[in-house]
Amino acid sequence: MRISFVGLALLGLALAAGATAEVTRPQANPSAAAQGDVERGRAVFNGTGVCYYCHGVDGQIEKRPQLAADTAALIAGLSPPPADLRNSKALHLKSDKQRAKAVREGHPGTGMFPDTRMTNQELVDALAYLALLRKEGAAAPK
Repeated sequence: MRISFVGLALLGLALAAGATAEVTRPQANPSAAAQGDVERGRAVFNGTGVCYYCHGVDGQIEKRPQLAADTAALIAGLSPPPADLRNSKALHLKSDKQRAKAVREGHPGTGMFPDTRMTNQELVDALAYLALLRKEGAAAPK
């Protein structure tokens, strides 16, 4: 499936605007007591959360989905480029609290836009999956 620049821009606007039909707005810091499910987090990352557009399928930055040429060029031109989520040493956000805030509010100084539609549980699940990606990245042969 090819995703166009216009589609990506509209997606960004929709995510930034949030879901107006929701009665409760997801919090930047979901409860620490909530348990994340790695498999559900993987589905969010590679699906509804659209994280994989920029960070690659399963966090493999070189394996992005097939995107429309203008969208791919836009992502390739981001400065700084999207973070390699498997390289924990290169990541600026060191805690799940910081990561949750970046997902909810966007990450200043980067092209990452806010996602206010992701539920608290989806965010906790995605954070659990991100922890697995960092662990797998650290264990990968150099």
